[in-house]
Amino acid sequence: MKFLMLFAVLLPLLAGAALPLFHFQKRRQREIYVLAAVGATSLLVLALLLHCPLGTLRLFPLTATLTVALHMDGLSAVFTGLVAFLWPLASVYAFEYIKHESGDDRFFTFYTMSYGVTLGIAMSDDLLTLYLFYELLTLVTLPLVMHSRDVRSVKAGMKYLGYSIGGAACAFLGLMVLYRLGDPTLHFVYGGFMPANTAQKPLVLAAYLLCFFGFGVKAAVFPFHGWLPTAGVAPTPVTALLHAVAVVKAGVFAVMRVTFYCFGPAVLAGTWAQSVAMGFAVFTIVFGSAMALREPHLKRRLAWSTVSNLSYILFGVTLMTPAGLVGALAHMVFHGVMKITLFFCAGAILYKTQRQYVPELTGLGRYMPVTFAAFTVGGVALAGTPLLPGFLSKWALATAAMDVGGTLPLLGVAALLVSAFLTVGYLYATIVDAFFPPRKVGEHGLAQAQDPNWYMKAPFLILMAAMLALGVGSRGLLALLARIAAGRL
Repeated sequence: MKFLMLFAVLLPLLAGAALPLFHFQKRRQREIYVLAAVGATSLLVLALLLHCPLGTLRLFPLTATLTVALHMDGLSAVFTGLVAFLWPLASVYAFEYIKHESGDDRFFTFYTMSYGVTLGIAMSDDLLTLYLFYELLTLVTLPLVMHSRDVRSVKAGMKYLGYSIGGAACAFLGLMVLYRLGDPTLHFVYGGFMPANTAQKPLVLAAYLLCFFGFGVKAAVFPFHGWLPTAGVAPTPVTALLHAVAVVKAGVFAVMRVTFYCFGPAVLAGTWAQSVAMGFAVFTIVFGSAMALREPHLKRRLAWSTVSNLSYILFGVTLMTPAGLVGALAHMVFHGVMKITLFFCAGAILYKTQRQYVPELTGLGRYMPVTFAAFTVGGVALAGTPLLPGFLSKWALATAAMDVGGTLPLLGVAALLVSAFLTVGYLYATIVDAFFPPRKVGEHGLAQAQDPNWYMKAPFLILMAAMLALGVGSRGLLALLARIAAGRL
């Protein structure tokens, strides 16, 4: 069973790399090829989740102590499960959306390869393996950000690359401290492998912040958030994965790993490093929501929302308690489902009407009912409405912070409340205007508006069902996350 981990990583990597060699003459042929590769990969992940293999699959050594290796634990299972569920839906959605773009082969080459790299991050056995896949993720997603090859796309790509390289350099410095003062294998251990009584604790704490902000670049923590709204120029299937699944979730996942499985709460809790990390997460929660409220462009508004919600997850991690990690994991999963739905809807609106700004959406609800129904469920859930998943994860984060107590955790609870009100402002108003326009809307340009075809509508319906199911039936999932956060899986 251990070799299934390698197959799951290699299958989309090799299938994506080989795609241009086939010179598909018809779109349907390419779609079958991509869906077969992505679907088979998700089935491999399902087999891994049902029969979690014991032990580590060592691929090749790099030094006497460092190896590139794969391993599945509870944290891996959460991330791989989320990715394996959402990637096939995103691929089907992209089949339709990318028809009005050029370079189909190039797009699906890197889109499919990104799946394998993301799984490599999720199933890394140690920090070096994670770091190598993390760097590879930057390289395979850069062509997707720059897919349109116009001036804006190139500038966005260069900004993304610059931020990513800077973050990787910071994280590497932290990695070196872990290597020298902790465990030279860098193998993930629940609770961390750094000695709690280390004589060089100031250096260790500084190294943690280097890792937090270094990996936090992809998690868009302030002040390293600027690349994320700019990357919205990419095609919507790309931004949906960038903002909901692959890149940003790789960032928060890496922060979880270094916090709970490398440095360890025993070393970090109660220190100035914890306060600094939590303070920036709390600030980013409110900052991202405030920027979303003032942003009229729909995709950039959703991007700013992502900046805020990623720091919900970071806030839970920096509480450095099992309950905080439960809230962080829950929001990682729930936000992935909610936000990819909202981006899919934004892309469908752009695809069918060429409308990009929030004021232009007034009255569109009656013409695109399925699209705006999905947008409504996603938006209401993201705002934290009871009986929907966003409420459950925010409640878990708030209660975990209340249990910890102290000034910063309580400020974090206040930030969650402020962000919830701001989310109502920047999403509810859009929904209400779409279905109940405050003024008579002219028919010019609306009569031709309609829902997209089933390539896009099917993912909408599946994601709506998933959000409703997660809202009322998450007790088992939350219990599973509690076992993972306690180190029992």
